[in-house]
Amino acid sequence: MQYSSLEDCLNDLERNGHLVRIKEEVDPHLEMAALHLRVYEAQGPALLFENVKGSKFQAASNIFGTLDRSKFIFRSTLQKMQQLVALKNDPVQALRHPFKNISTGLAATKALPLKNPLSKPVLANKIQITDLPLIQHWPKDGGAFVTLPQVYTEDADKPGIMSANLGMYRIQLTGNDYELNKEIGLHYQIHRGIGVHQSKANRKGEPLKVSIFVGGPPSHTLAAVMPLPEGLSEMTFAGALGGRRFRYTYVDGYCISTDADFVITGDIYPNDTKPEGPFGDHLGYYSLTHPFPVMKVRQVYARNNAIWPFTVVGRPPQEDTSFGELIHEIAGNALPKEIPGLKEVYAVDAAGVHPLLLAVGSERYTPYAETQQPAELLTIANHVLGSGQLSLAKFLFITADPNDKVHAHHVQPFMQYLLERIDLSRDVHFYTNATIDTLDYSGTALNSGSKVVFAAYGAPKRTLCTEVPTVLKELQQFENAQLAMPGVVCLQAKPFTTYDNAQEEMNVLDEQLKPHIQSLQTVPLIIVCDDASFTAQTENNYLWVTYTRSNPSHDIYGVDAFIKHKHWGCNGPLIIDARVKPHHAPALEKDPKMERRVDELMRKIGM
Repeated sequence: MQYSSLEDCLNDLERNGHLVRIKEEVDPHLEMAALHLRVYEAQGPALLFENVKGSKFQAASNIFGTLDRSKFIFRSTLQKMQQLVALKNDPVQALRHPFKNISTGLAATKALPLKNPLSKPVLANKIQITDLPLIQHWPKDGGAFVTLPQVYTEDADKPGIMSANLGMYRIQLTGNDYELNKEIGLHYQIHRGIGVHQSKANRKGEPLKVSIFVGGPPSHTLAAVMPLPEGLSEMTFAGALGGRRFRYTYVDGYCISTDADFVITGDIYPNDTKPEGPFGDHLGYYSLTHPFPVMKVRQVYARNNAIWPFTVVGRPPQEDTSFGELIHEIAGNALPKEIPGLKEVYAVDAAGVHPLLLAVGSERYTPYAETQQPAELLTIANHVLGSGQLSLAKFLFITADPNDKVHAHHVQPFMQYLLERIDLSRDVHFYTNATIDTLDYSGTALNSGSKVVFAAYGAPKRTLCTEVPTVLKELQQFENAQLAMPGVVCLQAKPFTTYDNAQEEMNVLDEQLKPHIQSLQTVPLIIVCDDASFTAQTENNYLWVTYTRSNPSHDIYGVDAFIKHKHWGCNGPLIIDARVKPHHAPALEKDPKMERRVDELMRKIGM
């Protein structure tokens, strides 16, 4: 299917049993989001809310809620997009198989944006921000947010759509100090294309013109989250994926996506910020209130019968997980092709994506050496941590398998393979005072924290325990020892107070375990946490607690640890303090009253 609008897509989903209409009036304050979360958790259909309290517009969610549904939406173009990516990675294919690739070349012609089309449906109505479905997702959110925006900006030095950036940066519509209908908040994380554009506009002393597209063909939404190389227009990707050229025009100097359901235009002035947030985000915590750019609203447009798409983010997995899966379906092994020696890299969704990377590389530097140890892996690790949004990671586990049986996206087998081989006195490498994800509050300040690389290669050094060793059940100040996975034991401790006190607590643990180093070789990793039973209960719990609540430079300890020539290592188990710290953002919690209301709605829609 080649959709010309969001409505076109939703009608197709309904015809094929992928969509349910919600005819009852539903409140955009928490209720719509709570219903979405419940339906997503049940792997249910897309939702079309026909009666949104306080707005004449319909709203839709869970459109991309499963990978199968996402692939269904792009069923007519997905294979051609995979071929286009493959041709980019190996252009010789086109020369070797010219006739086979003719259809791919024709598909690429859809990538060229179409200026000033005859039909401009989004310009049919001028409305205000307060006319929109003002959806608040979590109880402590600062107001209503746009969660599936396509934020368009242009390069002041190279104006025009081919050098433009289209990104998905959350937009706060109400709350805080924003002047209603005249100002909205624009939050973007570090390492985003819009930052480059704003920096250039600031240097020229000019406001940055911003257009926020909402809705339109689903390929436009996916294009806004696609990690394309800097300088490559997302609008070309949207056209190729959608099988329909991206249609646009300009009104008063602002770019307008004419197929969108809504467009908000406005300006960001140099050094003009206001408090934005809080917002329940995809790490499973609230991102707190911080100064971010404020956008002065110029116009708000809506097509006739416009539909407002939204999603809800929270502790993963959520609908945005499907975005990542679909991107992997399209891009395949594009990144490993760009980094020599890299075979796989996996951003672990259950840990909030950016905090934890697993990678499989190659080890080819010294095949003649008698001792096998990481060498090329360290080169690859540096390359990975210097690549795009991967540079926001905190923990990178990387290994090599000459038999190609280890895969990064199989978390427990990967971790078991690496932990069997890691030399904790040699293979732990820290990067201090580094950048981390804007949404990650485990660091020392906004965007600031540390990184660590665990690189392991060679023959196994240990067998991992599959039961908790007795010595870990008989500790003082640490209790409820639980096995999270082979070789990983969780210990429960009193709530964290200060780092000075934490150091004393870890000294106590070190003193108790140092005499047992030999018997603890089967336990290379200990997690100190607030609730060991919860942390060890599932793989996802272990990943979420451990890697979202720790800052490597501050929260990694080791039994019989040492520093030699600036290198840190330990002779016994490595310890990660994954307790909640006072500076951490609060975890997301559902509203019990709203959950009871959702129970009723679920019964009404037959789920």
